[in-house]
Amino acid sequence: QVQLAESGGGSVQAGGSLRLSCALSEYTYMRYCVGWFRQAPGLEREGIASIDGYDRPEYADSVKGRFTIAQDIAKKTLTLQMNSLKPEDTGMYFCAAGSKWDSATLESADFRYWGQGTQVTVSS
Repeated sequence: QVQLAESGGGSVQAGGSLRLSCALSEYTYMRYCVGWFRQAPGLEREGIASIDGYDRPEYADSVKGRFTIAQDIAKKTLTLQMNSLKPEDTGMYFCAAGSKWDSATLESADFRYWGQGTQVTVSS
């Protein structure tokens, strides 16, 4: 059982930046794929960034070039640097971990463990 806890959410104006962090209770090299998902009100949860055991990232088109995912296995931490934020980035952000460690994926079905989420609000 892997426990995850997000932090770093908040409110920011469009064009601003936020950095989300996720602390994992267990984080072993080449064992997990970890990622970030978000859910806006009334919409389905969508995968926005993930990174596999080879440190290869995958991004949704909507965040490419603006968001950067990084993992620090020694510190058991996953981060998401979000720049040039837009109002449509508003939502609850979740970090997640799954066992498909050899391939970054944005499919929620590939992730077994989830954090409680942190709210990001971007105003225009």
